[in-house]
Amino acid sequence: MSDSAGIEAWKEQTTAFDRIQSVASAVSKPRSVSYIADEAHVAENTARDHLERLVELNVLLKRDRDGTAHYTPDPLHTRIQMLRELLEQHDRDGLIQLKTSLQSQIEDWQSQYSVESPAEVRARAAETETSEQTREIRQTASDWELISYRLSIVEDAIENYDTYSEDFRVSA
Repeated sequence: MSDSAGIEAWKEQTTAFDRIQSVASAVSKPRSVSYIADEAHVAENTARDHLERLVELNVLLKRDRDGTAHYTPDPLHTRIQMLRELLEQHDRDGLIQLKTSLQSQIEDWQSQYSVESPAEVRARAAETETSEQTREIRQTASDWELISYRLSIVEDAIENYDTYSEDFRVSA
């Protein structure tokens, strides 16, 4: 399937609002209305209206940069969504198993690099001799940061399991 055929299928199968939300929720840095409109294949006015609605729903944050509105995912909304997904996919034992797996990965990196944090691994990138070593170390540091973040969410889900999962349990 060509890119244009894929875009046309995406447009036929999703609403403009869904495309805008998808694009805006996936950006790694704040983006302008025009960027999001282009990526979502909608008019700027359509994007602006839907982006404002997503800000009202606390899905996105809006910041002015040099007189231009920029949008980025709301980290609190993102964290809550991740919590919800974890609770839908795992019971308490499954969450504890996931915690163990994430902790094990971090411990492996601590042992492999003889460091305590991703920042210490990242600092090692300046000492490498090849571009591949630099890429590998930077990727490890990024992966470690991501896993540490996910671990914090898993720990939150475990600690508050009864409160958070109350709505998911079926009454006997």
